[in-house]
Amino acid sequence: MILVTGGLGMIGANTAAALADLGENVLITGHRRSEVPSFLADRVAVETLDLTDTAAFLALGDRYDIDGIVHLAGSIPEPDPMDFFRRDTAALFNALNAARQWRVRRFAVASSISVYEGRSEIPYSEDLALPLADIPHAIGAFKKALEPLVQFALADTNVQPVLLRIGSTWGPLMDPESPFNPIPRTVSALLRGERPPAMHADDGGDFGYARDTGRAIALLATAPTLRHTAYNVGGGFRYTNRELADALNAALPGQGIEVVNGRSTGPGEDPYLDTSRLTTETGFAPRFDLAGAITDYVAWRRKNPR
Repeated sequence: MILVTGGLGMIGANTAAALADLGENVLITGHRRSEVPSFLADRVAVETLDLTDTAAFLALGDRYDIDGIVHLAGSIPEPDPMDFFRRDTAALFNALNAARQWRVRRFAVASSISVYEGRSEIPYSEDLALPLADIPHAIGAFKKALEPLVQFALADTNVQPVLLRIGSTWGPLMDPESPFNPIPRTVSALLRGERPPAMHADDGGDFGYARDTGRAIALLATAPTLRHTAYNVGGGFRYTNRELADALNAALPGQGIEVVNGRSTGPGEDPYLDTSRLTTETGFAPRFDLAGAITDYVAWRRKNPR
């Protein structure tokens, strides 16, 4: 059985669904959220758990035969980040401790595209050295810090660490007003009958649709062998707002999404992830291009609040 922490969140739920599609027995945990999405109903075991509770976390091993962990749970930082750091570090350490005690085969953990902050080479590849750089958000700072902690904690064990450097993922179950990706809030505005602001045509960024991201993580969690520790997880391409506007206008006819030429920040290129390592070792290929993802997401949101 594979444990997916944060399994009721966007990436966690889609990962759990992909693992179930692969025939795996899956246990998911949730804390602040309790509603199981329709695509997971009767397909996974669910436990409500505060991951900072060491005894409760380890007790899962008494009830389930867990041989793999995908640690995707995370919380939202407060203006003062210290409580966030304490909370998410405690959850990470409990997950690592469980992996060691249960002697699981593989421990995959959510890192982030933000670890590459400060590198100018695009697309980002896993072989790039990670510089000391100003990280603009507490979540990115935590993700960059966890990578060496996980590697060191598992270095003298038979547990294989897998660092999931996840790109800008969006899709079913994402907070519709999330500041981390503009697509869900744009779709939300359109579904309310509102006209979003005009987009700069050449702005854009890394593309990862949640259903594909979950499947990529599931493949990494279950691959017979992996030759590396860090893997970029995303669509492997950069989208532009011109392409996004075309996709939105096709999925929601009559909305007339406006674009203006150029970029909002001047000359340059938005970063995205090189996913060739993921593809080579797992055979992963995205099932959704931008137009297909928009069509799927709009259909989902017409029936679901997030």
